[in-house]
Amino acid sequence: MFAITLHEAAHGYVARHFGDPTAYMLGRVTLNPLKHIDPIGTVILPLAMFALHVPPFGWAKPVPVNFSQLRRPKRDMLWVAAAGPAANLIMALGWAFIARMASLIPGNPFAEPMTYMGVAGIFINVMLMVLNLLPLPPLDGGRIAVSLLPLQAANRFERIEPYGFFILIALLFTGVLWKMLSPLIMLSLSLIAPFANMSVSDLMRIVQII
Repeated sequence: MFAITLHEAAHGYVARHFGDPTAYMLGRVTLNPLKHIDPIGTVILPLAMFALHVPPFGWAKPVPVNFSQLRRPKRDMLWVAAAGPAANLIMALGWAFIARMASLIPGNPFAEPMTYMGVAGIFINVMLMVLNLLPLPPLDGGRIAVSLLPLQAANRFERIEPYGFFILIALLFTGVLWKMLSPLIMLSLSLIAPFANMSVSDLMRIVQII
């Protein structure tokens, strides 16, 4: 809930900062997870994938952003899009700190649950961060790519957006998606694991236990 809530709220907050109050006016710049839940992407699909013993995948209800209201739409789009993955990175580091504190507090009776919660928080946020940075509209990585590409190339690339969801689902169910993302997930975990005073193998062992 934290992972998707803060991710979406961050988009809305940064959009408001750069001139678009749409998400704020619709009540989406909030830490209330009920405002961000998508019945299919947040509940049904992750539960179905969990039942099928495959890595869970899902999404929250996208925060509406009127890019034309941004002060400099093409440039500011980058910061609005990057805000969500950045929130997941910050949360992953926060959960790493909790996992680290579990072993540093002498006689901590909550050491095991704190460790498990911390590792779960790291893993979930890293997965969401890496997935959303995939350069495929309408994912955040696609928005970032549109912002960085020259105008003509950006316009052509943006035409993929109506088909982006179907491309993503096809990549998921053919197994291609995880082959693409796994190296980036492992790289991200290797950079965050030291903050939890762990190795990547430690993280993966605990993930398997969870």
